[in-house]
Formats: sequence, structure tokens, C-alpha cells
Amino acid sequence: MRSPRPPSPERSAELRRRFTEEARSEQPDLSALCLLVGAEADGTLDEAGMDTAQIELDALAGRLPYRPGSPHAWATALRELLGERCGFHGTPGDYRRLESSLLHEVLRRRRGLPILLSVVWLEVARRAGAPVYGVALPGHFVVGLGKAEQRVLVDPFDGGRVLTGADADLLVAGATGAPLDASMLTPADPLDVVLRILNNIRAWASARPERSDVALWAVELSLLLPSRPARLRYERAQLLVQRGDFADGADELEAYAEVVAAVDEPTAERIRGQARAARALLN
Repeated sequence: MRSPRPPSPERSAELRRRFTEEARSEQPDLSALCLLVGAEADGTLDEAGMDTAQIELDALAGRLPYRPGSPHAWATALRELLGERCGFHGTPGDYRRLESSLLHEVLRRRRGLPILLSVVWLEVARRAGAPVYGVALPGHFVVGLGKAEQRVLVDPFDGGRVLTGADADLLVAGATGAPLDASMLTPADPLDVVLRILNNIRAWASARPERSDVALWAVELSLLLPSRPARLRYERAQLLVQRGDFADGADELEAYAEVVAAVDEPTAERIRGQARAARALLN
């Protein structure tokens, strides 16, 4: 992917306002949130481009058979359309590409990370009326169809292959070394999905110090979610210092230290020391 130009400050502020509003709505729209993330990453994604992505999801849903029936029938129909006819799938190389975490690019390339391909499956199936939900297995996001007694798991990264119980066990064991637990099959909340996507973007950027700009906007969007780890404030402070914004970074470090002090004074003092070091760089 080319290095896209970021949106203007005014456009970014508007995107973040809409992201916050959507995240705090009664029923957050997963595709809308993912496209707002994409627009923050890629300044060329304008309103027309976001509308086009939503229209494509609608059109894909319209190509599914009318209410196929059982969860297994839904899984088959989705695999035949999205995995086979449209070619949505993933490869190991997709983990090295930022666009693999951006919904508009995944729709264009038909390639992406497991969680973004799952978003495509979820949004297409939801529009068609399927009993669908995301399943955040450790290390590998998949899609569930149907209730527990009839549940079918599919792996969009593998073109929508239906997973047996043994397949799911292997995925979890490969990521954690532990067996699959029933609690791992709980439907994923849309905001948890978005946070996991942003975590993936931050992980991509952390391996590329020259892309601290990406890490910064990803952590700042994460901080706009209603429920997020408090430690993200510390990560944002460190990024500000890394990018040469020593004064704001020091302010953020000091504010985070006050939060930490209530439970861990030695750690709070260490963070205050980092703030003093950042301020010293101003001289």
C-alpha cells in the first residue's frame, strides 16, 4: 500500500466526532466504525468512498439466497459467495500490510486479516438476515452462525471454511497452548471488535518506528471508545514524547501518574521521572 496522506486536521476532527458518537450510540454500527477508522488512516477515503463501501456490502448481501435455513446452510451460502465467487481470503503476507486492517481496502483487495474478513462476513450476513456474530478466539477471529446447540463456526481467513470442534481447538491451542473454553465462544461486542482492530493497527505500527503517526491515531481512536484500558493514556504519552512533543507528552505522563498513584505509588513515581526527563528535553 502506498503511504496515504492523512486527512486534514479539520477532517480528522470531524471523523473523530462521528466515531465517538457512533461508539456511544445504543447500537453501534460496526461497518460505520470500521470505515471511520479507514478514513483516519487514508485521507483519500471521502464520504463517497465510505458510501460506496456500504453499498458494496448491501450488494453482496443481495446476492445471497433468500434465508437459506439452518446455520450450516447459511455458512455454505456465505462460503460459496464470499470465499469462492468473490475470492475473499487471507494469506500470511497480509499480516505485514496496514491495508489488511482497513475495511475499504479489504473490500477492494478481497484480502485482509481474519478480523477484517470476519467483519465482511458479519456485515453481509447480517444484512441478509442471518443469525450471525463474531467470535474472538485468542489469536484468530472467526464467525459464528446459530445458537449454541446448532452453532457453526467459519473461518473467513480460510475462505469461509467450516470449522470442526477439533479445528477450533487447534486454533486456540496454537495461540495460547490451552484448550478451547466455552467462554471463548461468547458473541463479540462490536466495540470490542473495533478495539481489537485498533490493537492490530498499533501492533503493526509498533514494529515500524517510522510509522509512529499511525500508532498515535490508533491509540487516540481507542481512547474515544467508552470502555478501554487506562494504560492507553500511558502509551499515548510515550508516543507524544517519541514524536518530539515533549511538553504534551510530559503533561500526559503526569496525569497518568496521578491515576496510578492511587494503587501503585512506586510506579507512579517512575512515570513522574519519565515526565521530568521529557521536560528536560525542552531545554
